[in-house]
Parts: sequence; C-alpha cells; structure tokens
Amino acid sequence: MTQESRRLLVEAAAELFAERGYRQTTFEDIATRSGVSRGSIPWHFGNKEGLLGAVVEHVVADLRADDTNTLGPSTLDEALRALVSFTRNPSTQLFVTLIAEAMEPGSALNKWYASLHEALRAKVRSWLLQVDLPNGVDADDLDTVLVGAVMGIHQQWRINPDAIDLDRTYATVGILLRSAGIGTPRSSR
Repeated sequence: MTQESRRLLVEAAAELFAERGYRQTTFEDIATRSGVSRGSIPWHFGNKEGLLGAVVEHVVADLRADDTNTLGPSTLDEALRALVSFTRNPSTQLFVTLIAEAMEPGSALNKWYASLHEALRAKVRSWLLQVDLPNGVDADDLDTVLVGAVMGIHQQWRINPDAIDLDRTYATVGILLRSAGIGTPRSSR
C-alpha cells in the first residue's frame, strides 16, 4: 500500500496544483482528493516542496517515456497533433500553472519549472532533429520559439477555451512552419 498511497498522493497533487496552483493547495485538499491520510504526505515527501518534486518527476518521466519522439512520414503534422494532445493534457495545466507561480522573484518553484521546461524542450527538439531546417535555423532556437508558442496558446485556451480552437490554431502553426521551409522529414530526401 505504501507505493500505492504515494502514487495516489502524487496524482491528486498534480491535479490540484494544476487546478488551484501550488500555493493554494493544502495537504488537506490533497488527502481528501487522494483518499490517503494527511499524515502520509510528510512521511512520503517530507514537505510540500518534496511533494511538488515528486509530481514534477512524474510528469517529466511521462514526457520522456512518451513514444512520440519518433515520427512517421508526415512528421510535422504528427508533431502538431502531438502538441494539440499535449495542450489538452492535464499535465500541461500543471506546467502552465507553475509558470505563473515560478515567475515571482525567489520562488521555490523555479527549479521545478526549469525541469519541466527542459523536458518539453527536449521533446520538441527531438522532433525538430528529424526534419530539414532551413539554413540559419538552429533546432535549439526553434524549440524555444515553439515551446513559447505552445505555452502561450495553452494559456489563452485555459483562460477562454471557447475562444480558442486548438486544432485550427495548430494547423495555422503548421502552415507558418511549412511556409518557412520547416517540416520535411529528413528521410524523404
């Protein structure tokens, strides 16, 4: 039951941090959502920051384990579909919520956000390394641009989901990338 209660606490904390934010979520909220006693939280994680670390490690592990690193013949289209899926994923809500809280000077969330951010950049970079990029376009620079766009799109969608059509928005991103000469799979040469 120890591993099971730990898993339940991490999942409940991830949901609540995404919904309410890190600072607004209490141990009592997490215990209620998970069905695990409040006293189990410090036993498993030491403190709230330790629990946040476990949540971030869980999300980063999911990002790294995701099998969308290798894309097929329509690489750009598949990458864009993966981005739409990522944007709708509850883990992304956590990511965006932590961005806002990590922006405050001296926030303890900075190191955790940096870990999530690097995992997402690595995912996007792995896609970019499979396509031809125009001369002068660096995959590291482009992944920064794309991750920034994804996070901005997600923030807008989260604030007003009825105003943002994710499929259409990412189709537009695809049109822009193709018009810049980005997206032809390397194997199709």
